[in-house]
Amino acid sequence: MSEKIYIFDTTLRDGEQSPGCSMNLQEKLKMARQLERLNVDIIEAGFPIASQGDFEAVQAIAGEVREPTIAGLCRANRMDIERAWEALREAYRPRIHTFIATSDIHLKHKLRRSRSEVLEASVEAVKIARDLCEDVEFSAEDATRSDIDYLVEVFDAVLEAGATTVNIPDTVGYSVPGEYGALIQMLRSRLSHHEHAIFSTHCHNDLGLAVANTLTALERGCRQVECTINGIGERAGNASLEEIVMMLRTRGSILPFYTDIVSEELYAASRMVVNLTGSFVQANKAIVGKNAFAHEAGIHQDGMLKNAQTYEIMTPQSVGLKSSSLVLGKHSGRHALLRKYQDLGYELSPNELHRAYFFFTKLADQKKEIFDEDLITIIQDGIKTIPDTYKLKYVHAQGGNQQLASAVVQLQQGDDEFVATAHGDGPIDAIYKAIDRITGITGRLLDYNVSAVSRGKDALGEVFVRTRFGGIGYTGKAASVDVIDASARAYLNAVNKALYEAGRLEREAPRTASA
Repeated sequence: MSEKIYIFDTTLRDGEQSPGCSMNLQEKLKMARQLERLNVDIIEAGFPIASQGDFEAVQAIAGEVREPTIAGLCRANRMDIERAWEALREAYRPRIHTFIATSDIHLKHKLRRSRSEVLEASVEAVKIARDLCEDVEFSAEDATRSDIDYLVEVFDAVLEAGATTVNIPDTVGYSVPGEYGALIQMLRSRLSHHEHAIFSTHCHNDLGLAVANTLTALERGCRQVECTINGIGERAGNASLEEIVMMLRTRGSILPFYTDIVSEELYAASRMVVNLTGSFVQANKAIVGKNAFAHEAGIHQDGMLKNAQTYEIMTPQSVGLKSSSLVLGKHSGRHALLRKYQDLGYELSPNELHRAYFFFTKLADQKKEIFDEDLITIIQDGIKTIPDTYKLKYVHAQGGNQQLASAVVQLQQGDDEFVATAHGDGPIDAIYKAIDRITGITGRLLDYNVSAVSRGKDALGEVFVRTRFGGIGYTGKAASVDVIDASARAYLNAVNKALYEAGRLEREAPRTASA
């Protein structure tokens, strides 16, 4: 039978201590509400005595976030503990979390205290905290570099004094899984007379082993994990909450544990941390990275199209994403390209697919990633003939630094001709506004580029434009010895593509509706 693992989230305390990750009160409240939606068991809201801002944030979270236990961190002294309790007292489920270092290197160089003095301070701190709050956690900072017999002595004493949870931090990410697991097992064995004590793990990622050490600790008897969203925290960060949760969910057959986390909120929580702190997630980050559910290799894409389980051990929906993505690049195959065109509404014959793939591979050698606009351009320029709804008959534009730019444009549509004038921020802008008036659709110019394709004063100039009509991107290009003429024709080329696409969708709408 599987056992519950309590998720102690310290994003707002240890995570926020990461350089550049500070949050203000309103941002912390927003994050705490997301952690409540995620259904974490404990939120460590901050370190109340560290600053007035930290105190107010813990106090606000304790007063407004009701479902999780709200913890406040404090050092092992009366002033810290009483300040923490002042911030926590309105919490529905408060916890005082007190700590002190136990390794000889910390005692000698940081605390400058003896073992007996630290033992006495630990016990006194827990007693003070327990008089104020029923839920008290004690952490032995740098536990993994502490003398084992001394660590047992400290934990035994604080549990006798009333601590309900003891935390064994790998504060500097020093341990490896086998070593850390053996420490946890030894502590649980020698402290087995404290039947109701919860053993907790708090692992840092300095050697990249935070999650591995945490999972080993669970196998050896820890039932609380201290972790952060996206693994943010001091130096190389903490154990990543999303990785631990999804590991337990995905590999329950070998890790017989469960959490109450609503995993569908994981991606939202990850994005919120990024948005609030500016601490971006690497693309290949497990679970929440940009590439976690993205596939480019042709073999992988072919497998995904046949059965997603060939290359995905969890669904994107299980972490809050809508779907996986088949990223088109130079490693993609024909099956993925065909599926993408089908998603865009194009049905290609085998011959059209063959030609499209030829142009696609040429483009993919030049670009890292192919976008929908690129695929539409391949279809329109290289595969299918796009009829010209409008043809340019006449264009005249004038401008200068002493007058308002203006343009006159004449377009032909079948047997009909249309003329429009417009003013703009320059002759090109005026031309495009005049074209928009005739065609009835307004485009947004995203990119405009002119280059010479031959030499001399009469060089042929090629104009390339990238535009957006109705939320869809289109490219246009044209060449002429007159750059004004080329500019008008390039934009009109994009306009005709947009009109053709709108007409195609309108023609296919009844068929889609009846289907």
